[in-house]
Amino acid sequence: MATFGDIGVAAVFNILSALIFLIAFAFLRLQPFNDRVYFPKWYLKGLRSSPSHSGAFVAKFVNLDWRSYIRFLNWVPDALKMPEPELIDHAGLDSAAYLRIYLLGLKIFVPVTLLSWAILVPVNWTNNTLAVLARGDEKITFSDIDKLSISNVPHGSPRFWTHVVMAYAFTFWTCYTLMKEYEIIAAMRLHFLASEKRRPDQFTVLVRNVPPDPDESVSECVEHFFLVNHPDHYLTHQVVINANKLAKLVEEKKKKQNWLDYYQLKYSRNQEKRPMAKTGFLGLCGDKVDGIDYQTAEIERLTQEIEAERQRVKTDPKCIMPAAFVSFKTRWGAAVCAQTQQSRNPTLWLTEWAAEPRDVFWANLAIPYVSITIRKLIAAVAFFFLTFFFMIPVSAVQSLANIESIEKRLPFLEPIVEQKFIKSFIQGVLPGLALKIFLIVLPTILMMMSKFEGFLSISALERRAALRYYLFNFVNVFLVSIIAGSALSQLDSFLRQSPKEIPETLGVAIPMKATFFITYVMVDGWAGIAGEILRLKPLIFFHLKNFFLVKTEKDRDEAMDPGSIGFNTGEPQIQLYFLLGLVYAVVTPIFLPFILVFFALAYMVFRHQIINVYNQEYESAAAFWPDVHGRIIYALIFSQIVLMGLMGTKGIYEAPLVLIVLPVLTIFFHLYCKGRYQPAFVRYPLQEAMMKDTLERAREPNLNLKGYLQHAYIHPIFKDEEDDEDEGFNTKLDDSVIVPTKRQQSRRNTPVPSKLSGGSSPSLPDHEGSLS
Repeated sequence: MATFGDIGVAAVFNILSALIFLIAFAFLRLQPFNDRVYFPKWYLKGLRSSPSHSGAFVAKFVNLDWRSYIRFLNWVPDALKMPEPELIDHAGLDSAAYLRIYLLGLKIFVPVTLLSWAILVPVNWTNNTLAVLARGDEKITFSDIDKLSISNVPHGSPRFWTHVVMAYAFTFWTCYTLMKEYEIIAAMRLHFLASEKRRPDQFTVLVRNVPPDPDESVSECVEHFFLVNHPDHYLTHQVVINANKLAKLVEEKKKKQNWLDYYQLKYSRNQEKRPMAKTGFLGLCGDKVDGIDYQTAEIERLTQEIEAERQRVKTDPKCIMPAAFVSFKTRWGAAVCAQTQQSRNPTLWLTEWAAEPRDVFWANLAIPYVSITIRKLIAAVAFFFLTFFFMIPVSAVQSLANIESIEKRLPFLEPIVEQKFIKSFIQGVLPGLALKIFLIVLPTILMMMSKFEGFLSISALERRAALRYYLFNFVNVFLVSIIAGSALSQLDSFLRQSPKEIPETLGVAIPMKATFFITYVMVDGWAGIAGEILRLKPLIFFHLKNFFLVKTEKDRDEAMDPGSIGFNTGEPQIQLYFLLGLVYAVVTPIFLPFILVFFALAYMVFRHQIINVYNQEYESAAAFWPDVHGRIIYALIFSQIVLMGLMGTKGIYEAPLVLIVLPVLTIFFHLYCKGRYQPAFVRYPLQEAMMKDTLERAREPNLNLKGYLQHAYIHPIFKDEEDDEDEGFNTKLDDSVIVPTKRQQSRRNTPVPSKLSGGSSPSLPDHEGSLS
């Protein structure tokens, strides 16, 4: 069992690690040859140029200004200096809202920490229950940390009512803070949507499950349907094309081109010897051939295949999916279409807001809609087994990461592990470090599951992966670490218990595992966050690319890897700390300062990264906030249930009856917030849409919206080609052109300027019923 000394060793180890990372970052960021690694966002915005273009040769690589080294910690105030409105303009609302999650943690836990240390710590410390129990039973062991927890309060003591009162206080404060933050974020979102620049997704909806028609193509069917049912607002559409094979060929050609650049650069540096390559798997086996000739031949082969596949995609009707991006003349028209049912059959003509073009995950648009439900079921089953089977290695790691287990399984190591420093390291650092290592590959697996499910935007993929990561952390990092810390047999006994006994078991086990989670927070939340700012992996890869592949400034820009927030990994990590903080606030208050250090350090580090480094892949206007709010609510309810179970074992049998009110109140609070604020994140108010449309018409009466939207949702593979064909396009709609539809069952004229453009007239005469 870890003692204050073990925690001290862990703290020193992780603080030193964090300081080394921060000092290394502060030094490396000053060097000119690292400028694109630590300030890529400014390069992408065109507001920063390479400092290594002029001056002495050494100055191109090393900063010779000694004054800059005196100010090497200036990045901290610089990161905090930018006001939030400017940050939103610079990085977007998603980034600003993400930072507010860390601020929310500080708002909740700073008062909770002060109150718990002022009241609960003295209440727990001024008892000798554990010492008395240890004298009566030699098997009972405890540390000084346990004296600060609720475990040190005597059985049946009225002091437990202090913890009950504090539970109410913490719940009310947490709910109040959550409500105010929800209100702020909702207002920020509406203001952002009202003030942001024109974007294609404001006018566009995604239509799926278009019914087949024997007389019309998908494009003609979509055009016909929306001219009939949205005659005053329909503008144009773009059918969805299955170009996945073409995209893979283009990506493969790009990789071959990188290898060709590498071999050519290598040959230019040493022309006495031609570079050689192997043709087998990953270049590790197979025949040895001339690298330049081989890659050139491969690129020529792929170029031909790409051209053939491009023509096939354009001409083969099987490549046209029963889906389309439909654009409207006004935001109001798009909002009506996206938020209403289009057909009497609710499974046809399904509409939803289109993601912005850079947020669209094009590969999944080719997945048939009818298979989505089956895919989600398969992914859910796979996630269940992944979570269940991951319990085995996590339990094994927790079992080995303590002195007793190591001495039992590896007795020859007993003289080594019993040394004071080694023992403190094993108990204070090893458990958290081992668990962190086990979770490295998990985000990649969960993202693959999300892609398999068929989500159509990167933001939706990340939100689903984040949900699964949170559930995984809750089960394997939190629950399994608590109940299976000593042996797998405990896990088996836990699974055999009745549901009524589980809260009591957790209530007893949670205080005993506080030291493990303290070490985990220091490894993951202190050293891990400090390591994030160092960007060691992007630093190494940039210099490798810069040396082997870069020929021009464009190549150097492409070698940059700014990355992004990584909502699918970052948000579940934050939620785990919310869970730990809320659970241990009443039970073991000494845990809370470690949480505060994490939130403060992470806020500072990620603010710097968002300003200078990350280039967010999409902008969802903080659409993820309802998920953030909901998970904190679930963590709060779980902490209340655990406290109820713990009180049931402490001889205060009235306390659970008093505490049962808290989950009920919290659920009602959550329902209130969901009804009051969540609609702002799900639906777009028609009033806001009409207001924005009116202002735009007044400011830009001659806007050619069709030219702006016509190719906004072309597959990226065809983007450059379509832009070249449409260069200079500036025509207006001609509402006088009439073309007949090809439908046998609906012989009438449909007003439309052209079969492919999808324009419309302001009215449709002779309406003859719905088309579905």
